[in-house]
Amino acid sequence: VKLKDCCSAIFSGGTPLTSKEQFYDGNIPWIRSGEIDFNRIFRSERNISQEGLENSSAKLIRPKSVVMAMTGATVAKVATIEAEMAANQSVCALEPNCLLDYRFLYFYLATKYLQLRNSAQGALTSLNLERIKNIEIPLPPLNIQKEIVSILDSFTSLIGKMKQEVEMRKKQMEYYREKLMAPQTNWKIKTLGEIGTFTRGNGLQKSDFRVKGFPCVHYGQIHTYYNTCIYKTKSFCEEDLAKKLQKASYGDLLIATTSEDVKACCKAAVWFGAGDVAYSGDSFCYSHDQDPKYMAYLFQTEMFAKQKQKAATGAKVIRVSGESMASFSFAFPPLVQQRQIASILDTFESYISKLEKMIELRQKQYEYYREKLLTFE
Repeated sequence: VKLKDCCSAIFSGGTPLTSKEQFYDGNIPWIRSGEIDFNRIFRSERNISQEGLENSSAKLIRPKSVVMAMTGATVAKVATIEAEMAANQSVCALEPNCLLDYRFLYFYLATKYLQLRNSAQGALTSLNLERIKNIEIPLPPLNIQKEIVSILDSFTSLIGKMKQEVEMRKKQMEYYREKLMAPQTNWKIKTLGEIGTFTRGNGLQKSDFRVKGFPCVHYGQIHTYYNTCIYKTKSFCEEDLAKKLQKASYGDLLIATTSEDVKACCKAAVWFGAGDVAYSGDSFCYSHDQDPKYMAYLFQTEMFAKQKQKAATGAKVIRVSGESMASFSFAFPPLVQQRQIASILDTFESYISKLEKMIELRQKQYEYYREKLLTFE
């Protein structure tokens, strides 16, 4: 059947005039397309007032409905609405009738995400209401829908709990990292420039990547692919090019010093691979005489963040220079104590990494069964 034949209402939202302060910060949750990400929505990032609702095309969406992003980066993504709320014009609300379970509708539309996203049109890659109303879905008996939902909800519930544990463990690790690395009276205060040297990368572009050759790291990969340590590289480059590039050695830190925000800037990873590794511009190699793991964790601390904030330059693109980092000052414990602290933090990071891999496996398992259960051909 088509969605318009199994939903009691399908409509888009609206936005109250932003110039009217009285239209906002009321008690009506008001979601935008960016909040839709295959999730259950209980509250919104922003609220509107009753007056704002009445003086705009925004409408209330009943609980146990499905919403779909109609435009932007999240186009075609879906979520379920678990409380009464409104939405802006970039969101389509789907209120199922008595023949359709709202979670079944959500799961089925999730399987069609890529297909719908790729069918979005125009410069803003958008879906229109007419297109959504005419989406065809299978409609098994309600008891079968609920059985399928029960199986898939068991997966999503488990994945959700595992994600919560990851967040809790990360906060726990942050707490102990700050506590363990807080300066003590017998620690020696030194600048990063006194205990090591910063060398800027050069020349390596993404277009230089090869499937084999000399190991290399692009600054973007430090942000997105690597964690605290790098044991082998994702990418390689030609041997002839590698001869012209700067290289890091075992135990050196590779630091991405360019980012779109200050928080991500200066993310560091230790090179623990066999032999040297080439690295790109917009990143630095930091060679030092301290414990490598300890230094990597130091770059994650609030102490480092405060000095980084002061040294950062730029607006749209944030940078921190090697000269600035060389002036950063910290209290350093003896090497034996550095290794002890790094070992404790390693325990946390190892556990978090295992949990994240388990989540990835469970996610694949969930997607496999979702496809199996929702294919009625």
